[in-house]
Amino acid sequence: MTSVTEVRRPAPRAPDPRRGAGRAVDHGPWFLVLPALIPILVLSVGPLLYGVLLAFTDAQSGRTEPTQWIGTLNFQDLLRDTLFWESFRIGLVWAVGVTVPQFLLALGLALLLDQDLKLRWLARALAIVPWAMPEVVVGIMWRIVYNPDAGILNETLRDLGLGDGRDWLSGLATALPAVIVVGVWAGMPQTTVALLAGLQNTPRELHEAAAVDGAGAWRRFRTVTWPAIRPIALAITALNLIWNFNSFALVYVLTNGGPGGRTRLPMLFAYEEAFRYGQFGYAAAMGCVMVAAVSIALAVFLAGRLRGGDET
Repeated sequence: MTSVTEVRRPAPRAPDPRRGAGRAVDHGPWFLVLPALIPILVLSVGPLLYGVLLAFTDAQSGRTEPTQWIGTLNFQDLLRDTLFWESFRIGLVWAVGVTVPQFLLALGLALLLDQDLKLRWLARALAIVPWAMPEVVVGIMWRIVYNPDAGILNETLRDLGLGDGRDWLSGLATALPAVIVVGVWAGMPQTTVALLAGLQNTPRELHEAAAVDGAGAWRRFRTVTWPAIRPIALAITALNLIWNFNSFALVYVLTNGGPGGRTRLPMLFAYEEAFRYGQFGYAAAMGCVMVAAVSIALAVFLAGRLRGGDET
């Protein structure tokens, strides 16, 4: 005789009344984030959206007539504005010209400050001095350095017999390189601090093991140090590109966009259009183009670097 075992389905469970309460509790973190989220929405997202809307209007200063919606007319005029696109090119040269040497010099300084040297604490303190100075103060200080008559740079060149000096900030060929040097000097500390933090988080055991295996300094850097600080280097380089492209105060104090527009960055151009000529809608359209260009370039840059990191 064969016995047939009856398979019974389990009875459906009654709904747990605590589940609804649990879902309500999940919204708790949003209330914790809200105090930090509100200032971002009010001070960042709100003005950004207002600027985008302003770009599609004919807003001007001193107008008695109400502002009107003109669609893409500002952007059409901007496409034909050769002065703006020249400032855009200068902005790209400035951003790359500052970011690349800034990163290389900061990396070398971070590697040096990571060594067990005497008075290392003093060297680290001195390395961040430019970071503690406002950009306006930095600009005034370097204007004194570049002064054609009594500046430290020209006096040093005269003492060394290398010429009578020149007006660095007023020369058509020297203005932009001179300003780039100041930008590199002023922005190097934050890059150094970020890279130094990554170096200190790298396990010392990896360096010791590589040294025991006979790896030289360059090979240890390539196989141990660089993979450890690569994410930090990627992040700080991307941020530096954004900060440098959007620079305003430093160049404004040094040259005010001169001579002949050779140092007129896009931010300076938009500032002049808005607050010197009163073309608020046109200046807002410039801001939209700059935001879009930086976002696209940054996305391409990050995608390429991340793809390269995945392959390695």
